[in-house]
Amino acid sequence: KPTGPTSHDIVNIVRRGTQIRKVGHTGTLDPYASGVLLILLGAVTRLAEYLLEVDKEYLATIRFGTATSTFDAAGRVTATRPFTFREESLEAKLATFVGERLQVPPVYSAIKIGGRKAYDMARAGEEIEMAPRKVHIYELALLRWESPNAVVRVRCSRGTYIRSIAHDIGEAMGSHAHLVSLRRIRLGPFSVERATPVEELKRRFLEGTWEKAAMPASAVLEGWETVQLTAEEAVKIRNGIAVPAPQGSAGRARAIAPDGELLAVLEADPVAGTWQPKKVFIDL
Repeated sequence: KPTGPTSHDIVNIVRRGTQIRKVGHTGTLDPYASGVLLILLGAVTRLAEYLLEVDKEYLATIRFGTATSTFDAAGRVTATRPFTFREESLEAKLATFVGERLQVPPVYSAIKIGGRKAYDMARAGEEIEMAPRKVHIYELALLRWESPNAVVRVRCSRGTYIRSIAHDIGEAMGSHAHLVSLRRIRLGPFSVERATPVEELKRRFLEGTWEKAAMPASAVLEGWETVQLTAEEAVKIRNGIAVPAPQGSAGRARAIAPDGELLAVLEADPVAGTWQPKKVFIDL
């Protein structure tokens, strides 16, 4: 996704280009953000829930000295404060953010409070108290310091607001800060290097070659245990019947039909010693 369009704009481009009605994505990128936006087509949208828990990786540019209402460059300036810290002290402070922590989301966010979106309430001038949420920051590394801007790499859990990280770092450094650019470079196993730029996708829609840029449904569950089914087992799974599982099988697995296509999401039943079909895909 480039900067500018919303994530929903990209979904609409794909919907029009593929003529597939059921299209979804697995994690919103704000209009000012760019990078990996995973689009699911047709029945594959049923796999979205399995991508909710994957970690994400970003490149973010943080500007020190100024706080904004939205914690990013789109908001109004709410405070300014000079800063005098050195690069080494910033690196040391970033290290303290790694781990599990409680994070207060920005008031300008899509989080619902009493059935209403927080950003609608904020725009209406209402006083909002955002409840802190537990997030996990796996990595927060300083890549470049060019005062007043710091470029950092962040690897974090779902629900983490990079805008809040920028704001909180500014406060921790005795100043203020806000996010000025954001690029998602990885979502679970999907890196930006594997992604297709929107302009190339538009060209492929015109040429009728867009399917060459698409990944198979099984790629959504990349990294999962794979169960290669026989023709007989595939018939059973299609009919919702469990198949034998090796001793010690646990958790979930992806079932691949003899033709190489994803057939089902399986869940192990250690007591029965079987793989139980949880989601079956008859026609992907």
